[in-house]
Amino acid sequence: MHWSKYNIFSAIRDSGNYFILNPLTGSADVLSPREASLAGMLQKGESVSDADFLNEFISKGYLIDEEQEKKLYRSKYLDFSDNREKDEIQIFLVTNYSCNFACSYCYQDQYVFPGKELTREMTDAFFSYIGREFAGRKKYLTIFGGEPLLPSPRQKEIFTYIIERANLAGLELCFVTNGYELEEYVPLLRTGKIREIQVTLDGTKTVHDSRRYLKGGSGTFEKIVRGVDATLENGLPVNLRVVADKGNINDLPSLAAFAIEKGWTGSNLFKTQIGRNYELHHCQSDPELLFSRISLYETIYGLVKQFPYITEFHKPAYSVAKFLSENGSLPDPLFDSCPACKTEWAFDYTGNIYSCTATVGKEGESLGTFYPSVTKKEDIIERWQDRDVTTIPECHDCPVQLACGGGCGSVAKNRTGEIGSPDCRPVKELLELGFASYFDNDK
Repeated sequence: MHWSKYNIFSAIRDSGNYFILNPLTGSADVLSPREASLAGMLQKGESVSDADFLNEFISKGYLIDEEQEKKLYRSKYLDFSDNREKDEIQIFLVTNYSCNFACSYCYQDQYVFPGKELTREMTDAFFSYIGREFAGRKKYLTIFGGEPLLPSPRQKEIFTYIIERANLAGLELCFVTNGYELEEYVPLLRTGKIREIQVTLDGTKTVHDSRRYLKGGSGTFEKIVRGVDATLENGLPVNLRVVADKGNINDLPSLAAFAIEKGWTGSNLFKTQIGRNYELHHCQSDPELLFSRISLYETIYGLVKQFPYITEFHKPAYSVAKFLSENGSLPDPLFDSCPACKTEWAFDYTGNIYSCTATVGKEGESLGTFYPSVTKKEDIIERWQDRDVTTIPECHDCPVQLACGGGCGSVAKNRTGEIGSPDCRPVKELLELGFASYFDNDK
């Protein structure tokens, strides 16, 4: 028996207790200081005389036969691969790259956008392509930009047609929008099978309007709030997103209080996400404003301790800690956290195909075309599809690989130039915060 190479073992933040977690065997425990001391001895290969403790560690797979561990890894990987072949595919369609906002941190502002527009002919080609390529697969369509919901008759006309085609194909729709024209689009959106509308709100009025403003400089907060109200009132789900950096994170308590007072958090149609503002290709933000992954969550952790009601607005995932607390079990091992060219594809109004939303529209990232003819760069597509923890050399001996999944392929490629390089996640540090938040002294 040996200490499993997939054990994640550390002290719980602000606690005398420890945690141990193994994504391969599906075990997780809070350990007292005495138990942690025994675990530390086992980790070093030292003998432990406490038979009950040893038997429990063996039964939970923290101590495991090396060949048994390899066999279990292979079995779980095959299960993961089989399940991914059946997983739902998210298909993104960028209808335009133009936008009515001039956000301070836009990463698309230096892209060169062709002077074209999405036509019915191209829309038909898109639906024909996804119908053929993803036949028999469960899928849904997300409309992306730029800003898709622009206030022009032409834009509304093409969206009417997209919704008609999606309804005919039986596809649910998501929209990613800045929310400024959302209220006006609600009647049209109601004609589709809407899964969710993602809207960004970066804080309360003063903070939000200092970051997300119209090209003329005018604020956008009040109109976005009316759009969220109208969307929820009409029974359409809202996913409210906050793009966080050091310039707005301290407004999170006020934004949470605002959403609670509005009654948004009491609706089962409302959920939230906090996205880290980070350097992706190009970003206007001062780098000093940007959080690392762990520093963002450390800041949120501190704010939640000071303002516990924040969790009514948003409960941080802290890697798999939130999942464990809500489900009483761990998720399946994560051999791959990059959906590009597997369960995510992106298309744009120029007729190009891309791996995901992080690469869509970027020069040199096209993987082929769906219009006016179908072409594919099969060799590059295969590299995206082969990327997981079994093919990334740096992941092979990493104990957190099955909770990290190798990270984002686009971020890794942007950093190193190689699709098959890792985008490492601070899993252990996130779990230290997560166990403190959701389990604390529980056994």
